[in-house]
Amino acid sequence: MTPRPESSGSRPKGTAGEKIPEQPTAAQQKSAAKKTAVPKQAAAKKGTAAVKKAAAKKTPAAPSPAAKATAKKAAPAKKTAAKKTAEKKAVAKKSPPAKAPVAKSTAKKVAATKAAAGQTAVEKTAASRTTAKKAAGKKTAATKAAGKAIAKKTAVTKTAAEKAATATTAAAKTAAKATTRATTKAAAAKSPARKAPAKKATAGKAAPRETAAGKAAAGKAAAAQVVPPEMEVAVSTAVAAADRERLLGGTHHDPHSVLGAHPVPGGIAFRAFRPYALAVTVVAGELRAELHDDGEGFFSGLLPLREVPAYRLVVEYEGTVLETEDAYRFLPTLGDLDLHLIGEGRHEELWTALGAHPTTHEGVTGTRFAVWAPNARGVRVAGTFNFWDGTGHVMRSLGSSGVWELFLPDIGEGELYKFEITRPDGSKTLRADPLARRTEVPPATSSVITSSEYEWGDADWVSRRAEVPAHEAPFSVYEVHLPSWRPGLTYRQLAEQLPGYVKNLGFTHVELMPVAEHPFGGSWGYQVTGFYAPTARLGTPDDFRYLVDRLHQAGIGVLMDWVPAHFPRDAWALAEFDGKPLYEHEDPLRAAHPDWGTLEFDFGRNEVRNFLVANAVYWCEEFHIDGLRVDAVASMLYLDYSREPGQWTSNEHGGRENLDAVAFLQEMNATVYRRVPGVVTIAEESTAWDGVTRATHHKGPSGFGGLGFGLKWNMGWMHDSLEYMSHEPVHRKYHHGEMTFSMVYAYSENYVLPISHDEVVHGKRSLVSKMPGDWWQQRAGVRSYLGFMWAHPGKQLLFMGQEFAQGAEWSEAHGPDWWLLDPGYGAEPDHRGVRDLVRDLNTVYRATPALWRLDTDPAGFEWIVGDAADDNVLAFLRLDPEGVPVLAVSNFAPVTRQDYRLGVPDDVPAWHEAVNTDAARYGGSDVTNPDPVKPEPLPWHGRPASIHLTLPPLATVWLRPA
Repeated sequence: MTPRPESSGSRPKGTAGEKIPEQPTAAQQKSAAKKTAVPKQAAAKKGTAAVKKAAAKKTPAAPSPAAKATAKKAAPAKKTAAKKTAEKKAVAKKSPPAKAPVAKSTAKKVAATKAAAGQTAVEKTAASRTTAKKAAGKKTAATKAAGKAIAKKTAVTKTAAEKAATATTAAAKTAAKATTRATTKAAAAKSPARKAPAKKATAGKAAPRETAAGKAAAGKAAAAQVVPPEMEVAVSTAVAAADRERLLGGTHHDPHSVLGAHPVPGGIAFRAFRPYALAVTVVAGELRAELHDDGEGFFSGLLPLREVPAYRLVVEYEGTVLETEDAYRFLPTLGDLDLHLIGEGRHEELWTALGAHPTTHEGVTGTRFAVWAPNARGVRVAGTFNFWDGTGHVMRSLGSSGVWELFLPDIGEGELYKFEITRPDGSKTLRADPLARRTEVPPATSSVITSSEYEWGDADWVSRRAEVPAHEAPFSVYEVHLPSWRPGLTYRQLAEQLPGYVKNLGFTHVELMPVAEHPFGGSWGYQVTGFYAPTARLGTPDDFRYLVDRLHQAGIGVLMDWVPAHFPRDAWALAEFDGKPLYEHEDPLRAAHPDWGTLEFDFGRNEVRNFLVANAVYWCEEFHIDGLRVDAVASMLYLDYSREPGQWTSNEHGGRENLDAVAFLQEMNATVYRRVPGVVTIAEESTAWDGVTRATHHKGPSGFGGLGFGLKWNMGWMHDSLEYMSHEPVHRKYHHGEMTFSMVYAYSENYVLPISHDEVVHGKRSLVSKMPGDWWQQRAGVRSYLGFMWAHPGKQLLFMGQEFAQGAEWSEAHGPDWWLLDPGYGAEPDHRGVRDLVRDLNTVYRATPALWRLDTDPAGFEWIVGDAADDNVLAFLRLDPEGVPVLAVSNFAPVTRQDYRLGVPDDVPAWHEAVNTDAARYGGSDVTNPDPVKPEPLPWHGRPASIHLTLPPLATVWLRPA
């Protein structure tokens, strides 16, 4: 990975979608109130008089304490058959008394209430009837009188009302009915001024979604639940001042306990928080009740129901009416198991729990949001669906897990969103979702609600990829930076070109430089902010799935660069996500990356480790990625990486190893290999750490278990071999050991030989430009080097543009110089010749098991001559498990060596050239060995036989048994 400056992808200014509307001022609210206050004053006076008259007529003489006690005991048993019939009729006629504040109902609601009251009066349990029969013979005249007096009361506890209901006479009910009407009028008269005068039109404007049959059924259910007036008591349904303040301030941890519908004495209290709404109406079947406007967006009301019905809200705003589900009537979308696994850091499918997911919850379609923010005082969801004002969409805290959750009905795919977090100090920050699976196109920074409908067509590939381990299979990799391979192409357009090109060149895999979303294109993707989202620069997540699918169908594996070492400091992303260090280490010395201006992950924290391990699994399972090349592993493993003494602290054993990072890498590798058979992990690790590709349960000399990677980049071979090739041939004999030293440690790990993007940028020059000499010698040097590389033990990786000897360094701004392959360009044959060689190397390589079967086994390699420094010659055998050899000979001198004798095994009757990098079709001088070469029984180089070869200048020759 190449160090880059700190990300410049800060949140763009002036984004229209992110302007948060201002709350109405106090003066505006006062002005609106005055408009409706005058007409209501007259009605209030009239209602007050009616209430006083009814109350004076209704008040009974107070019974003695003894009579009260007797009445409570005897009241349930007072009914006779005749009185039951009378009471049914009386209850059926009675409308429920209004309470303060009481929801105003339409005519349909009153009719439903009457029917429900009649039905409720006859719904006695068997136990109640039995008790009444036992007490029937014990009644006295005094008890009856007391019972009548108590039955006339309008405010009793729910328990007393249920016991006294059977003793109420028709006359008492008539009086109560009159009182109810008067009280209702008084409450209506005293009601505060509304913001919207035309409330009666609300129902007409709304477009209920239920069918006629559904309305009728819901109406009957709601009517059946109506509470008899005798069971009601007056309660205040308005949101309490403390809760109100916390909801407005964005610091409420449990809004569902306040908002929504809740059983209270006297019925069901409905509370809604709808900033900027003019009116809110509860709709349950045919029941419609407008809630009282409590100011500042709060609405409440009490409905005399036994149970919470299935209901919707009709919300009137200026110029529009919206009918929707109430977000605060739903149970949490996350269960105890999810929260337990998140807390332990073991939720291997974390992306299914956190983030934004379109779903159907309790029969309602919408989107569930969940985010981990344990230090937050409150979290709200803001997005295009609420004009980027999250005031009314407050999330709830799910206990000690640190997870905040909210299900929003009627919100679906394509909407933009962020989380508005109230920090511990009370300040607020708007953050992108750490587990967003889709983002806006940078430099925009919002997350996007998404779901996948993609149908894969690579079942055959996926089923076969686990048949042979990667280190025992042909494995040659073409490294690609997707945005610049063919600039301007989308994922789907790349899918029409890239698979065919790579297949034609014979590579077994492509390796994609980081695909995860990143704000700064100049980082090439190595400063990630959206760890779960493919970059939106090239299309949607399903478009990326299509590209992977097409590569698989072409027989090409897909590797992806993965960056778990660090992340940028952008204020809208992960840095101090909830106001305190969260994803980064709390120790500043451990958090700040010294080279790249970024922050390192806190690998010791369960939730952070879980975030990364699940992310590795996510790319393999959700996008069918065949392997992860893990970037900057060395920077993770050492506490003193790029730090001076005094800038780091040792581990608990006094060492420099980052034990948390070691444990994380071991867990990641073990989890990926267990869950996704056939996938390979590759470490970009530049030190001599012991056991990078050793199994995690096997301890090495250092006492550590292996890290568990499948392969490791051989950075030592890359540096040494390029250093050798950069010298003038006359000086190469003094650096001969740089080409042979790799075999000292070649089998200590499972290696990849990388000529990556890092080696052809920032003044390092392209591969062909590293070679000394004139243009012919430079191309010849590249060809000989590639022939040596493909024959050397280990897998191969070549960065795009180097396959046709591009002379300029790579730039992400314009990509490879494809014009060099234009037939109209004079030097096109020179570049096409190198590309043809790469194709032939891959073709012969894949067809020759000796070149890959024993890459990690010393039995697969034998030196013929490794000390011919003066000649600049290297020769060795590669063997397959059956002992079938390939002879590779490299002449790194610019002279032809005639009759060069090499020792060979005596059991091969003849050898023939399989590859000669000096062939004319590659742009060489065409010095070849066209005829089979037969060994002579003359011992040489410690072998029982030998052959004479003509070695072309600056060339590598492969010979196989004829």
